[in-house]
Amino acid sequence: MKLVSAHKLLFSMLFVLNLSFLQAQEVWTLEQCIDSAEVHNKRLRINALEMESSLQQENVVKGYRMPKLNLNADYKYFTDLPYQLMPMSVFGGPDGQFKEAQFGVPHHLNADLTLAIPIYNPELYGNIKTTKAATELTRIQNLKSKEEVFFEVSSVYYNAQIIARSLDFIDSNIVNAKQLLKNVELLQTQELLTGTDVKRARLKLLQLEKERETSSVKYERVLNVLKFLMGRPLSESIDIDQSIAFKKIENYEATSSLSVQLAEARAELLYTQINTLNKSRYLPSLNAFATYGTTGYGYDQEPNRFLNFYPKGLAGIQLSMPLFNGMVTKRKIQHKQLEIDATSIQLELMQDQAEVNIENAIKEKNNANTAMEMVEEQLKLAESIYDQTILQHREGLVSLTDVIMAENEVNKAQMEYLATIIEYLKADLKLKKESGNLLIK
Repeated sequence: MKLVSAHKLLFSMLFVLNLSFLQAQEVWTLEQCIDSAEVHNKRLRINALEMESSLQQENVVKGYRMPKLNLNADYKYFTDLPYQLMPMSVFGGPDGQFKEAQFGVPHHLNADLTLAIPIYNPELYGNIKTTKAATELTRIQNLKSKEEVFFEVSSVYYNAQIIARSLDFIDSNIVNAKQLLKNVELLQTQELLTGTDVKRARLKLLQLEKERETSSVKYERVLNVLKFLMGRPLSESIDIDQSIAFKKIENYEATSSLSVQLAEARAELLYTQINTLNKSRYLPSLNAFATYGTTGYGYDQEPNRFLNFYPKGLAGIQLSMPLFNGMVTKRKIQHKQLEIDATSIQLELMQDQAEVNIENAIKEKNNANTAMEMVEEQLKLAESIYDQTILQHREGLVSLTDVIMAENEVNKAQMEYLATIIEYLKADLKLKKESGNLLIK
């Protein structure tokens, strides 16, 4: 029985270790990283809450169109009844003289229902349109933030891929350098090479190992930035898909970029605000109201103690016409008009800038695509020269310096190859963003 339990415990431990290993080796594609950022990125979560808040504010403003019903009640006890001045002529006295008199009872109760119905209010209906425009502005700002996060995630992901590929090249170069050092040390034992050549080969190996250590640290830093953008904890172990699918991508159908849409939404909001100010400046407000309730009067002294209630009710319409408010509305309109003029110029600037960015991104893509064939040929040629130089060095036809120079040419061609790839990918990313296609999956 104990043996069976021990086997079960061992199996459970192995299962947990295997599961942890699989999770630690989880490979994330670019699409998965973007999906994670869309859900977990804190900046996007804040924007989502701001969007929800904007929708709620729109509902609040719309609520002002609904009728308002209030219940009002109060109780008053007069320790001293209010005085009124009565003309003495009413009682046959001389004209121009008055006599004070107290009216009413000490206990006064009041309860009523008040109904207010807005029939027409230009400021209210203008505010509804303004909040709709503000909600649309918030929605585009939310999309703009999402676009920026997706752009950052993609850029960081490409950087991680390039560093990972460079690490593969460095590892391959280290293997070659170790083999070269081994061959040089063998030739030295045969007194075919000097100790200086061995030191050069060892120095080259140390330089490659140092370069690999530096690139590894850089790779970890880039992954940390990627995890931050994805909204993942830094303690989580992730890896990226290192395969770079390089293929020529046709240009995208140009649509209005989010930067331009954002400027247009700001202009629309300002136009709505200035229209609201113009209407509230000249148009009247019309409201209907009604009240129904009861009033109670009470007296607590003998011999006539009582508490009597009397109904009351009224209905009416109130018209409010703006005549003069100290030029405040006019000054607000002038201020908004200046903002509209500035926004119009900003919109033109955004459109011009988008055209320039699209044109430059297309040229960068075309240039990188043309250069790709050349750098691939350069890399193949450099690797071929290096292999031939190694063979010649083994036969004693070339010096170690020639081998190191050939290896340096291979390293240079590898870096140019990677730089061309990332130039193309980032140019394609910019073109997506400027043409309004980055959020289209």
